[in-house]
Amino acid sequence: MDSAYEVWMGQPVVLQVALGDIKVPLRGTLLKDGGETVRMRIGDGWDVDIYKAMILAVEQDAMALLPA
Repeated sequence: MDSAYEVWMGQPVVLQVALGDIKVPLRGTLLKDGGETVRMRIGDGWDVDIYKAMILAVEQDAMALLPA
């Protein structure tokens, strides 16, 4: 079965993540589906693993599409 995150791999996204009672957006690029986690690059070369159970939503990062 394909991962729901597969279509987002390599794209700039915003993850809506729940940390207890707090919901925070994380901007970055999804790199890898690791089963219970996804690996995301935040900033220049900083890769973090996020538990899928913490992810509430995945959105395209509209800010990444704006010209610099």
